[in-house]
Amino acid sequence: MKEETLIHVRVGYEEGVESKKDILSIERDLLRILKILKKYSLLRKEEINIRLRMQNKIKILKMNLGRLNNTLPKIKIPDILRKNETKEERLSRLKQESKEKDLESQLRDIQERLRKLG
Repeated sequence: MKEETLIHVRVGYEEGVESKKDILSIERDLLRILKILKKYSLLRKEEINIRLRMQNKIKILKMNLGRLNNTLPKIKIPDILRKNETKEERLSRLKQESKEKDLESQLRDIQERLRKLG
């Protein structure tokens, strides 16, 4: 093995004190950053939990609104008021009316069969 030579650098007292201050300042800043990162991580987890709870509550609300919509009676809108409805609303209404007509025709058909049997 080769002989190792040590190199010594002479640092003045003031430079040494200044270097130590700089190192301590860097350590302090790193600790502050670490503290901020931990706090951010906790807040982020809390945010995700809140979002999940909100999402679940929205699903429940949608389900309840669907039940309520099915429970409430359907209203017939006069033609005068229908002029203001959009194309999508009109298509939706026509689909609903066709379903109701199908149900009504099926109901009439069943009632007619019952009359024939009775």
